[in-house]
Amino acid sequence: MQRMAARVFAALLVSDSASLTSAELAERLRISPAAVSGAVRYLSQVDMVGREREPGSRRDRYRLHNELWYTTFTRRDQLLTRWENTLRDGVRALGPDTPAGRRAAETAEFFEFVQNELHGMMERWRALMAERRAAEGS
Repeated sequence: MQRMAARVFAALLVSDSASLTSAELAERLRISPAAVSGAVRYLSQVDMVGREREPGSRRDRYRLHNELWYTTFTRRDQLLTRWENTLRDGVRALGPDTPAGRRAAETAEFFEFVQNELHGMMERWRALMAERRAAEGS
């Protein structure tokens, strides 16, 4: 992550509301509005921050997305699927019995393994959060 984007992300993460205006970010981080704009643009492109309008105002607020890490890892899973499929196409093109084909096949198997582990981990996370919410509600 870019340095300024990391600073803006950290400022949002540690704010009580997980939401700040551009002016608030600039003041807290002692950076220019242009630096805030660039950082927010990057964070928006990678779906880590959303923009919302302050009620009754023309000011935008920047907010961390709910379930940020779950969403981030889910997107990573989609990337792994693309890489795995590309590698499997490479195995067919290279030939499964060539040294390069075997390396590509092993790499594809690695991505498949990581995806399976990631799915299980995310399911366990969801279950843990559901238990925690149920305990807080009782």
